[in-house]
Amino acid sequence: MEEIAQVYARALFDAALEQDDLDGVREQLTTFAEAVDGSRDLQVFLFSPYFSTEEKKEGLGRAIEGASEGFVNFLELLVENHRMPAIFRIRRRFDQLWEEENRLLPVQITSAVGLDESIERQIGDTIGEQTGRRIELSSSVDPDILGGIVVRVGNAILDASIRNRLEQLRKQVARAA
Repeated sequence: MEEIAQVYARALFDAALEQDDLDGVREQLTTFAEAVDGSRDLQVFLFSPYFSTEEKKEGLGRAIEGASEGFVNFLELLVENHRMPAIFRIRRRFDQLWEEENRLLPVQITSAVGLDESIERQIGDTIGEQTGRRIELSSSVDPDILGGIVVRVGNAILDASIRNRLEQLRKQVARAA
């Protein structure tokens, strides 16, 4: 299923890129996937083999008025090929392709107490300068880390928390004993 989602996401991405409507298609895909995810009736209708392809296409036509022609054609193709259940994975892969295209790097800062906005921005700017990418910055507070910060940049984690330092010290003492 993952390979199927990758193929469809790449096809939709390439078509949107060709039409210079990457952000518009991403927004439509997100809206559609969230609507399907939030409606059990819609899932049953689109995923069930009990409804014909024509019934599903007709229902799609009524449900997604105002969507771009390319996006509607894409959804109809999913219906015709019985691939609509892959829509969530397609969306996830499309978002990854979009982030790569826009050189977007997610950065998550976790601290024991709320940080000043200027400090968060400075951390994000520094990472952006070092990586040459646009930063998508988010932050959260977790009192369990006791102090310091934990910074997640993409898949890498820099753990400069007191909790982590105490854990490292505990391991050293345990090895020495």
